[in-house]
Amino acid sequence: MNDTNTKPQVGLFVTCLADLFRPTTGFAAVKLLEDAGCDIHVPKAQTCCGQPAYNSGDRADTRDIAEQVISTFEGFDYIVAPSGSCAAMLKKHYPGLFAGDAKWEARAAAFSAKVFELISFLTDVMKVEAVQAAFEGTVTYHDSCSGLRELGIKDQPRKLLNSVEGLELKEMKDSDICCGFGGTFCIKYPDISNAIVSKKTANAEAAEADLLLGGDIGCLMNMAGKIRREGGRTEVRHVAEVLAGMTDGPPIAGRK
Repeated sequence: MNDTNTKPQVGLFVTCLADLFRPTTGFAAVKLLEDAGCDIHVPKAQTCCGQPAYNSGDRADTRDIAEQVISTFEGFDYIVAPSGSCAAMLKKHYPGLFAGDAKWEARAAAFSAKVFELISFLTDVMKVEAVQAAFEGTVTYHDSCSGLRELGIKDQPRKLLNSVEGLELKEMKDSDICCGFGGTFCIKYPDISNAIVSKKTANAEAAEADLLLGGDIGCLMNMAGKIRREGGRTEVRHVAEVLAGMTDGPPIAGRK
């Protein structure tokens, strides 16, 4: 990195779901980070964080993926992801993959120490107190499991949402309860997953908010699909889109 540049050099880990299904989230992340005074880099060599393989017990392929991610991003001051689950994978689980490895253990620890989820990075590291955005309507917020339980993300998105002009935050019942997605969990246990998401979307609808927001696209797609299949009215977006003022496009549709 350029030592003469005083701006933090941030490598944006876009995530697979943002890249393939919700690029608006990536663009919103770039805007928020630039507004916070960061220089943003989006390496073309980036791939998956390895979480699907990790959750399936495939440590060998997970290590191969992790080595590529670390090599691609370790030169930046910070690595930021608009996803609590991906950020938790990079920050909390990479070090364990290389424990006892003389070549990689220290590199993985140094890399993981620089990883942050987007909203947490803005508030906790860059000390952003408010955003310059407006939204005339009501929103409710879902606390994703990885962001909340592994990274301690709860007050940070609410703090920034409360700074959005015209926005009213309406808390839903059990906002901190799982949505039933869980990565490969929803594939292995579809009936249990459906029962969980049914309760979650019922609570979201009962909040009578215009938008359901969250920090993980997987969770949001899962909830959006359920709401859509049941004919609900609540639209679903990534929280970064509202904070960046990027709500002109269509909401997350989810699975039919």
